[in-house]
Amino acid sequence: MLANCYRNSLKIADAREFKSIAFPSISTGAYGYPVQKASQIALQTTKEYLAEGGSKLELIEFVTFVPGDYRVYLRTYQEIFQLPPIESSIS
Repeated sequence: MLANCYRNSLKIADAREFKSIAFPSISTGAYGYPVQKASQIALQTTKEYLAEGGSKLELIEFVTFVPGDYRVYLRTYQEIFQLPPIESSIS
């Protein structure tokens, strides 16, 4: 269900010819969904959507509200997109 939220939002953004979209860490606040799982779903779904080709999106941002969530998203991003570690000044 969470993956569908991201996938459908990306589809709508493309259908409306948006150039960018930003996502919060959906369901990890009041609903208490684990940030690690949420970040994996968000980033893997986005990667798969972009791999399908045809997207006109130039910028996709994932917004976090606390430093701990940022670190989780950063690590997950590096794993999913197979990037070297990125230095962060967020502690």
